[in-house]
Amino acid sequence: MPLRNRVDPSGEIYADTARGMFTGNRGVIHDPATKTLLSRRWTTKAWIVCLCDFRGRRREVMGRNAPSGGAGWTELFFLDEVTALAAGHRPCFYCRRRAAKEFVRCFAAARGLPTVTAPEMDAVLHTQRCASDGASINVGDVRSLPDGTMVASAGKYLAVRDGRLLEWSFEGYRVATPASETMAARLLTPPATVATLNAGYQPIWHGSAS
Repeated sequence: MPLRNRVDPSGEIYADTARGMFTGNRGVIHDPATKTLLSRRWTTKAWIVCLCDFRGRRREVMGRNAPSGGAGWTELFFLDEVTALAAGHRPCFYCRRRAAKEFVRCFAAARGLPTVTAPEMDAVLHTQRCASDGASINVGDVRSLPDGTMVASAGKYLAVRDGRLLEWSFEGYRVATPASETMAARLLTPPATVATLNAGYQPIWHGSAS
């Protein structure tokens, strides 16, 4: 049985056999004895997205990984960085430092600031994440959204890329459809992250997107 640690674009967590390209966390939200999720879905506002492989390090997924023998952070998995950003995560400064610094540059530029700190970004994102009860925003015209933005429409999660909408699944992206100005859609990616994409941040896509 797969563990319940796969994240969808809305930030909800499911059990699925697809591992995805990236891992990440929101703090400790699992019981290492049973490898099941606790009722809480975060213990920190710092929701990050990390590399699955970094300097040969190994962890027992949803096990006891803290130096004290406790749970350590709970490993979550994402199809790609586009999915992680939609769920409200941001690049990790430790294992993805170059990407994190570029995210900061674009995040700050979008807000007309010289720079921002990680806690400042986290505070903004936490008010906008779907999974932390951010406001639901209807999209007027999906064609105005930058590549890498994700929306929900007609029961599907869709990613904007090159004027098309790619249907998301845990395994990858499916048939693309042209973006339409008349379609009803709800924004999943936090508005601050959408602005960061507009300012030039380039997220990593799963290979199926091409």
